[in-house]
Amino acid sequence: MKPQRWRDRLLQSTRGQILALLQTESRTVNELAAALQLTDNAVRAHLISLERDGLVQPHGSRRGVRKPHVSYALTADAEQIFPKAYGLLFNYFVTSISKRLTVREVRATMRDLGRTVAREHFDGMTKKSRHERLNAALDLLKKLGGAASFHADGTSIIRSSTCPLAAVTAHHPEACLIVETLLTEIIGVRVKEHCKRGQSPSCCFELS
Repeated sequence: MKPQRWRDRLLQSTRGQILALLQTESRTVNELAAALQLTDNAVRAHLISLERDGLVQPHGSRRGVRKPHVSYALTADAEQIFPKAYGLLFNYFVTSISKRLTVREVRATMRDLGRTVAREHFDGMTKKSRHERLNAALDLLKKLGGAASFHADGTSIIRSSTCPLAAVTAHHPEACLIVETLLTEIIGVRVKEHCKRGQSPSCCFELS
């Protein structure tokens, strides 16, 4: 199932309703049950499943009549499930600057942005081995919204089945230069993008 369809189905389910309630504030089992008109046991079953999937976590406790009640909150991974406007806004931004700059200037701007992102994560990187720098690059792509992995079958390739810049690259493929440049800076070798764009975008970066 495609990530978008999985997310849509999740958000429409009871588990998704629980996540939506926890997005605004942490809540106890009793509070969730009252809001959803479910039994406490039904809510507990959903929370156990969500906690197992790394989407919710205990977040302190509230005073109760007999004993404190555990409150639950979203994890950082769960926050990524909810639709964000960042991609749409970035698409508008790139469209705007593309009307004011030459193609060469737009590409240079994308590379500058990639270097800026890389510098934010570059502390101590020069002392690390190539393997450590590669792992740091994969972790950064994950934080940006990709699901990257490294493959070394004749050529060294970083692939991601999801594109963190998919909202932009469909209309502005030069945005891939952001990731190409930050990978080059962090890993310390030349990286060239061979990304797939369109309805099901995916990332592909070849390491020299």
